[in-house]
Amino acid sequence: MYASLGKYIERLEEAGELVRVSAKVSSRLEIVEITERMAKCDGGGKALLFENTDTGFPVATNLMGSEGRMAMALGAESLDEISERIGALVGSLTSPKESFTDKLRMLPLLGEMSRWLPHTSHSKGECQQVVHTGSNASLDMIPILECRANDGGRFVTLPMVHTVDPDTGIRNVGMYRMQVFDSRTTGMHWHRHKTGARHYDAYKAAGKRVMPVSVAIGGDPVYAYCATAPMPDNMDEYLLAGFLRRRSVTLVKCLTNDIYVPSDCDFVIEGYVDTTEEFAVEGDFGDHTGFYSLKDAYPKFHVTAITHRRDAIYPATVVGIPPQEDAFISKATERIFLAPIRLVMQPEIVGLSMPAAGCSHNLAIISIQKRYTGQASKVMQAMWGAGQMMFNKYALVVPAECDVRSADKLSALLRGCDIRKSAIRSEGIYDILDHATATCGYGGKLALDLTDTEGAAPLPEIHVPAELPEGISACRTDLCPEWSLILFFATPDAETDIAALLDTNGIRCNFAVILDTSAAELPAEDLLWLATANTDPRRDVSIHGRTLIADARPKRPGMKGNPARWPNVVVSSADTVALVDRRWEEYGIGEFIESPSRRYARLSLSEGAEW
Repeated sequence: MYASLGKYIERLEEAGELVRVSAKVSSRLEIVEITERMAKCDGGGKALLFENTDTGFPVATNLMGSEGRMAMALGAESLDEISERIGALVGSLTSPKESFTDKLRMLPLLGEMSRWLPHTSHSKGECQQVVHTGSNASLDMIPILECRANDGGRFVTLPMVHTVDPDTGIRNVGMYRMQVFDSRTTGMHWHRHKTGARHYDAYKAAGKRVMPVSVAIGGDPVYAYCATAPMPDNMDEYLLAGFLRRRSVTLVKCLTNDIYVPSDCDFVIEGYVDTTEEFAVEGDFGDHTGFYSLKDAYPKFHVTAITHRRDAIYPATVVGIPPQEDAFISKATERIFLAPIRLVMQPEIVGLSMPAAGCSHNLAIISIQKRYTGQASKVMQAMWGAGQMMFNKYALVVPAECDVRSADKLSALLRGCDIRKSAIRSEGIYDILDHATATCGYGGKLALDLTDTEGAAPLPEIHVPAELPEGISACRTDLCPEWSLILFFATPDAETDIAALLDTNGIRCNFAVILDTSAAELPAEDLLWLATANTDPRRDVSIHGRTLIADARPKRPGMKGNPARWPNVVVSSADTVALVDRRWEEYGIGEFIESPSRRYARLSLSEGAEW
C-alpha cells in the first residue's frame, strides 16, 4: 500500500489520474468550484493537487472520485478484486471444518489475519515531525476549505475522528465534518446514530467532563475510506484497513491525550470535547444530499495541539448535487460489504446497488434468490433494521438473475409490475440529513417487490391534453415508454389532482411524479435525485389503481405536515462561478468545463441556504 498520501498522489500521477494546479488559488470557495467542475466530468474526471494555496500547504481533492481511483486507493486493480477477496475470506471462515486436516489448513489464513491487526509504536510518527501546542496550535495554518457562500464557515471534510469508549476502551474512527468556529475550536457533527455520539453520551453519563478526541487527516487513503465504512460497533476500523493494505497500521500516541492515530498521517489535530459545555450552533453546510443541512446544535471540539509531517498535504472532499466523489466511496462499500451482509443478515441476497442519484441511502436495488412468497418483504424488514441500511428510504427487490446495475433489466421489471401487489410499506430510521421528513430522523419507507414481475415490452407513447389543467405548467412523457413513468411540473403551492388527471384522460402508467416547474428540463438522473430526496413515502406517495403517485416538489415549511424548515439546493455563488470562468486558463487544467451551478441555480428557492 502507500507509505504516505504523497506516495498515493505520485501513483495517481504515474497513472495519468492527477492534474497539478500551480496557479495560486484560494481555499475560500475557489478550490471547491474548480473541483466540482472536474468531479462532474464523465467518470469523475481527474484528481487535483493545488500546489499554491493561501497557506504553506498544498490541497488535494477528488482523490477517490472515480472507480479506478477508488480501487487504487484501496490497493487493488478493481473493486471486484476486493469483493472477491473478502468473499473468499468469509467463505473460508464460515465453511465447516470437519477434520483435523481442515483445521490445519486454516493456520496460514489465521497467520495472515494476525498481520492485519494494528500495532503501536513507542516512537514518534511522521505525523509528529512538526509540533504546535498552546497558542501556536492554530487551525489557521491549515488550508481548510470554505465550500459554499451560504456555508456557516470553513469545514474539515475528510477528518478521521478518533474517540474511545470510556467503559471498554475500544476505539472508533468516524468521519464527522468539523466547522471551524475560530483558530482553536470547531463543531463536532456526529449524528445521534453514530458511535462518536454514543461515546459522548457515555462520558457525560459517567460524569466525565473531558472527552479526549484526536482527528487525523491524510496518510494512506485507505484510512479515510475505513472511517466511512459501515463497520459493526466495537470493531476496529484499522482492522479493516489492515485487511485492505495486507499489512497492519502503525499507530502512535498523541502528545496531549492518550489516543493513538496512524503514524503516517499528514495532520493530527488533538483536543477534547467538554461534556458539560452547551452545544454550539453548527451549519449551514452544502451536503452530499445535494441540499444544505441547516443549522443545528452540536458539541464543541477544543484544540490542544496540531502536529504534521514536514511535507504535509491537506486532502479534502467536495460534496453537493450527485454524482460527486462520495458516490465512488459508496460504490466501494457496496462491493466490500456484500459478502458480510449475506453472512450476517440475509444469505439470499445476491447483489446490491446504491445509485449515485440516491445519495447512498435514498435508493437501493437488491437482488435475491427467491424461494417463497413474502421473501422480499422479509429481506427489506431486516435491511431496514440493520446498520446503515436502516437509513434507506426506497428500494427495489429484484430476482437473482437481474443485474442490479442494468437500467434495461430494471426498466422492464418496473414496466411489468403491479404496484398494488408489489408495494412494501414501512416506517423507520432516516439519516439525520434527510430534509423531507417532518420528524427528524424518522419517516416512511417503500420497497417494490419485483421478484415475480414478468419483463414487459416498451409502452407506446402517451399523449396528454394540449391544454394542461390549472396549476400544472408542463408534462414530460419521454420516460414513459421505457419506465412507465409520466412527469408533471408545477409550483410548490399549486393545487393539483394527478389521480383525476390520469383518469380523465385515460392515462395508464405505473408511476406519476410531480416536480417543481424549475426542474422541467433536467435529465433523468437529476429528476431521480430530486424525487427520492424531496419525498417522505408516508406523506408524499399514494397508490391510485395501478399507479404510484409521488409529490416530489419542495414542501412549504410548517404546512400540512411538512418539515418546519426546507433547505435549498447546493450551488456555488454567481461571483465564484464568474471568478473561476475568468481564471480557467491560468489553472492549466485543460479544456474549459462549464459550472454545474449554472444548471442547478434554477432550483434555488431563495438567496440563502434555507427557503
